[in-house]
Amino acid sequence: MYFAKASLHKSMSTHTLIPHLFRTEYQKITAVLCRLFGIEHIEIAEDIASDAFLQAAETWGLHGMPENPAAWLYTVAKNKAKNYFRHDAVFREKIARQLSHTLQDAGEIEIDLSPANIRDSQLQMMFAVCHPAIPAEAQVGLALRILCGFGLDEIANAFLVNKETINKRLTRAREKLRGAKIKIELPPPEAIHSRLETVSTTIYLLFNEGYYSLAQDTVLRKDLCLEAMRLAYLLVENEQTSTPEINALLSLMCFHASRFEARIDTNGDAVLYDDQDSKLWNKELIEKGEHFLNNASKGNIVSKFHLEACIAYWHTQKNDTGKKWESILQLYNQLLIIEYSPIAALNRTYALSKVHGKQTAIEAAEKLGLGTNHLYHALLGNLYTGIDHKKAIGHLQTALAMAKSAADKKIILKQIEACR
Repeated sequence: MYFAKASLHKSMSTHTLIPHLFRTEYQKITAVLCRLFGIEHIEIAEDIASDAFLQAAETWGLHGMPENPAAWLYTVAKNKAKNYFRHDAVFREKIARQLSHTLQDAGEIEIDLSPANIRDSQLQMMFAVCHPAIPAEAQVGLALRILCGFGLDEIANAFLVNKETINKRLTRAREKLRGAKIKIELPPPEAIHSRLETVSTTIYLLFNEGYYSLAQDTVLRKDLCLEAMRLAYLLVENEQTSTPEINALLSLMCFHASRFEARIDTNGDAVLYDDQDSKLWNKELIEKGEHFLNNASKGNIVSKFHLEACIAYWHTQKNDTGKKWESILQLYNQLLIIEYSPIAALNRTYALSKVHGKQTAIEAAEKLGLGTNHLYHALLGNLYTGIDHKKAIGHLQTALAMAKSAADKKIILKQIEACR
């Protein structure tokens, strides 16, 4: 793992590396400092972590990148935390007593940024920021910020609200954390299941942000997806949090991640599922997905993650068989009963076309009433192709006008060209 990271870091410029490291390391530093100082001092921890990255931006641009950028950040963060401890009067007077057990003989605060302590700190922090004292939507936003290193713009995109609303929501959530004096620790066994629901939603949102890349004009952001998988794996590794639902979530992400390389062509453009080269699919990740899906089968609960993981599994089976699409259709039927969503309904319509033909799918799609969604028009353009040329082009042109990202527009333009 270290050599893979080192190789990745060497291939990146300072301009691209610092945002990448912010995504992967900011939350680790923040979690460790919060666990040490207490959740009531969360903003101090965030400020120290942010200052380390600001210093990196100033220093690396002038003197070049260090041999081990992540270790450099950890050292700077440790030094800044120690300086804060020594020189800030409030910190020294009010917090020193609480941290007395961590002080060495020389009065030096011990900041443990070892992999084991980072892992434990992040696992406990997941539950701290997803405490029931905080409104659910604020829990997810705060977790995306602290655990996943999301910027305010990205969190706003995830919730479809403006940046100012998210900033206020996060401020109120931090105040709630301080006021409730929430401890950074695993909840008792009887509370873990209910608290895991928000944690899993956060991880799911993070993966989707990378997989569908809503915040940037790129087809895929692997760093976000891999970070989501890392957080889910932290939960799977712990006996208390390795529930069937979490295993199903990790399985779902493994199946999706297995097709990363096939989703983008040599020009960086998206490749639709039917056009993907299955030789590029990662068999090891498919096997891991199957492993976690088997683990998820223990118990009597079938969650949306179970159903989506099974749908994703069938998409790793390239052969276009009747059994495959009938299975996918039935899984979507169950998913819509458990939790309706417009995107799931659209995806079900595509599976319906594979099982019962395009005309049946068109009738089902037009009943959905999703005329303001560009994906709806893109799907109808696909379904009308070969049936009604004028309607196919009309829907695709509407989809093109509605699409916001360059990646979506390129796909739709290709479909329009194919119709002509």
